[in-house]
Amino acid sequence: MNLSETFHRVRNHSLHLCKNLITEDFSLQASEEVSPPKWHLAHTTWFFEQFILVPNDPSYVVKHPQFNFLFNSYYNSLGARTARNQRGLMSRPSVEEVKTYRGYVDAAMINLIGRQDSKIDELVTLGLNHEQQHQELLITDLKYSLWFNPLNPSVMDIQEYSAEPKSKWVNVNAGVYEIGYKDKDFCYDNELNPHKVYINDFAVSTALVTNQEYLEFIEAGGYENPTYWHDEGWAWAKELEVKAPLYWEQQDGAWFYYTLDGIKPINLDAAVAHVNFYEASAFASWKGVRLPTEFEWEVAQSQFEWGKRWEWTNSAYLPYPGFEVAPGAIGEYNGKFMINQMVLRGASVATSEGHSRPTYRNFFHPKYRWQFMGIRLAKSL
Repeated sequence: MNLSETFHRVRNHSLHLCKNLITEDFSLQASEEVSPPKWHLAHTTWFFEQFILVPNDPSYVVKHPQFNFLFNSYYNSLGARTARNQRGLMSRPSVEEVKTYRGYVDAAMINLIGRQDSKIDELVTLGLNHEQQHQELLITDLKYSLWFNPLNPSVMDIQEYSAEPKSKWVNVNAGVYEIGYKDKDFCYDNELNPHKVYINDFAVSTALVTNQEYLEFIEAGGYENPTYWHDEGWAWAKELEVKAPLYWEQQDGAWFYYTLDGIKPINLDAAVAHVNFYEASAFASWKGVRLPTEFEWEVAQSQFEWGKRWEWTNSAYLPYPGFEVAPGAIGEYNGKFMINQMVLRGASVATSEGHSRPTYRNFFHPKYRWQFMGIRLAKSL
């Protein structure tokens, strides 16, 4: 598939994700951390416009200069922007205007891609990967916002919960291993500069922690025993009175969870989802084991199936040796977030096709859990 075809496929998939939404759904924003579907559709378009068309196509005319304020996310060097917690207040432009904006930018982009300029094509590839990130965010943000609706809306079925295989421990020998992206295809800058790390003997579980296992943690008083928790995590759980993963609720003594396909009884054999780092670490402590480091995960990933959940690791999000922030606004993409975040590895049921690889470094603050975040266990030998 050439770049033009890939561009069409990725851009069309964003609209496909919204096919069952009604107009009112497009502006939903239940918290500062999530964004409305309409904003995701517009922001990904703004990215192509501001980072590729404006600098590289002298004939391109920005039709809506105000969109730079409305749809900039966190790029400080590109000027003022809408406060993140106010994205859902923007009733205008309408959904149809945003779709028209997408078509206007797409037409200009296809013309630019046709020039076959390698530097431009690299930026286009970055833009497509950026859009795929937002496709996953569109799904997870929408789920969070719809969860507050007592009608339990059903808008898509992405098979959120499927049974895990039987788990076993796989041993990995100590040694010096090379970490980081080594191929020539696209990756993010935070994966670059392959480097060697020493890893002690360890074992990793071949399956993710299931809902059944996590329910046992709940019933054993896991949320009531501070000895399993980081102090910050314990304070979080107590302040918010957390008793279970996000979206779990009890009805007449039985557990259910909200999915984008409506409310469903918990599948005990499926991998637990929507737990944060605090919960993942506490569960591991309760089991007498731990979370893998991101380096252990990368070394061992060929020994197990992954891709249903973003898997918490016990590694802080830090730069690899030799990491350099790219010049200009593009440099704000990853480097400035390398503080107070934990690394997750793998992918999830909401990750777009072709947007995963063993070296991919996702990252979130340890308190967040609205992504499809799960748990894989490890232990030292």
